[in-house]
Amino acid sequence: MKSCDKWSPIIAMVAIDFGFAIVNLLLKRIVDGGMDHLVFITYRQCIATIFLAPIAYLSERNRRPKLTFGILCHHFLSAIVGASLTQYFFLLGIQYTSASFSCAFINMVPVITFLMALPFRLENVNIKGSTGGRAKVVGALVCLGGAMILTLYKGSPLYKYSRSGVATHIVDQALKLSSGKRKERWTLGSMALISGTLLWSSWFLLQSYISKSYPCQYSSTAIMSLFAAIQSAALAVSMDRNFSMWALKGKEEILTVMYAGIVGSGMCYVGMSWCVKKRGPLFTAAFSPLIQIIAAMFDIPFLHEQLHLGR
Repeated sequence: MKSCDKWSPIIAMVAIDFGFAIVNLLLKRIVDGGMDHLVFITYRQCIATIFLAPIAYLSERNRRPKLTFGILCHHFLSAIVGASLTQYFFLLGIQYTSASFSCAFINMVPVITFLMALPFRLENVNIKGSTGGRAKVVGALVCLGGAMILTLYKGSPLYKYSRSGVATHIVDQALKLSSGKRKERWTLGSMALISGTLLWSSWFLLQSYISKSYPCQYSSTAIMSLFAAIQSAALAVSMDRNFSMWALKGKEEILTVMYAGIVGSGMCYVGMSWCVKKRGPLFTAAFSPLIQIIAAMFDIPFLHEQLHLGR
């Protein structure tokens, strides 16, 4: 029984990362096809809410604590730092920089979560008397070093392929931009990625508190998804009043939104909330780089993305 309790969060996080990697694979295709970022996030969170609400009602109705104003405020903040703004910043960062550059920031999440958890005493580090404490510090340094290599060293391509029509179009558009414009876009993208990384790391810490005050993963995630859908929709309408962008085009966009909502924002967030409750925010955040490894395994055969030695 103890062995099962020990390995269950690890198995759960590996499965969650597989789910997120497939979301990334599908997301790249529809974003390259021109789907608006905020529209995607809104639909994704709406589907997650619809999927989780009946499950939460049926499975947690007899043990759900009272929903106070304070708990609602925490869930509203959780939606901002864990869903709506975070996803928007990462998508904006990928659009204005590159997928490989964005990976470095995502891989920094465990280090930032670790540093942010220390002042709040959510993580204890005993370097002198604990092997675990030393392992945390070494792990943080290795993660930081890997992110720096990913950012600063590209290396030679590991294989060659002919670009797809979409990839060629994106490269051509990038080459047409002036040097000043590219620099401006890269700076904006970097700022968006930094903001997204800080928000995403904050979510793990906030979730650690929410899991104690409102220990119902399905209900908590459903409430967060509802708030995130409202926030994303309000932000989308305030930025662009063109309502034609809300129309989904084709089966691929519909299936991607459905999968991202049910699996990505539904089951995966429930699983992460459970892991934070069981093993803490740093343990859950430490699996973030695994998403990029799994995504690369899918990118090569399906999206024909170039993989370089540095990455």
